[in-house]
Amino acid sequence: QVQLVESGGGSVQPGDSLRLSCAVSGGTVSDYSMAWFRQVVGKERDFVTVIRSRSSGINTIYEDSVKGRFTICRDNAKNTVYLQMKSLRPEDTAIYYCAAGKGLILSSLRRASLYADWGQGTQVTVSS
Repeated sequence: QVQLVESGGGSVQPGDSLRLSCAVSGGTVSDYSMAWFRQVVGKERDFVTVIRSRSSGINTIYEDSVKGRFTICRDNAKNTVYLQMKSLRPEDTAIYYCAAGKGLILSSLRRASLYADWGQGTQVTVSS
């Protein structure tokens, strides 16, 4: 079990950028598939992106609506995963959660229920 702490959320205007961080403790970040999900109150938690563990072939996967705007990356030295978000839209407004999973196969990476460890979430609000 690893502990995850997100930071970097906030309120921005459409078109702005934000970078979210997910600090990992109790384990090595590169040993896990590290994902970002987001959730709007009253709705399900939706997959955003994932960066797979170092042993995997395909490295990153993105949900279609964020392709070209969001980038996930991993800093092994800091044991942290980042989500760089640009060209933010009002529909990106949500609580963003970091999640860690081990041994996940490619076809299962978008399923929130298969991730064992979660952070507390950070709010992102995009509004003019």
